[in-house]
Amino acid sequence: MLTESNILDALRDCFDPALPCNIVDLGLVRSVSVAHDPEAPGAGVPGVPQKHLIQIGLALTNPTEEAAAQLTAQILNRLAGLEEAGETTITLVDHPAWTPVEITPAGRRILGLDGNPNLIQIR
Repeated sequence: MLTESNILDALRDCFDPALPCNIVDLGLVRSVSVAHDPEAPGAGVPGVPQKHLIQIGLALTNPTEEAAAQLTAQILNRLAGLEEAGETTITLVDHPAWTPVEITPAGRRILGLDGNPNLIQIR
């Protein structure tokens, strides 16, 4: 069964176009919803993996059409590689706006923001 955790793990392969960090650790993924797709081809057939409908709420660090298109394509391509992934819907969330405060501790390490006295610490 496909879970939110599986989706988030897969989305760690998707990177923001402006910052060298994945969208999960940047805090761009605002919501993930996973539900069985009863109308998917092969639904209910023994031995056929159950497909899931996936809905993702996504914020942007740079709210431009180009950034939205790049991230949407990355997400759709990455999730298409999951055997149990079916239709994926991405909703861009602009309120509240993304801020660097949402970067996870792992993301701060990736970006080199922790332990460097010359950089502003984000907490």
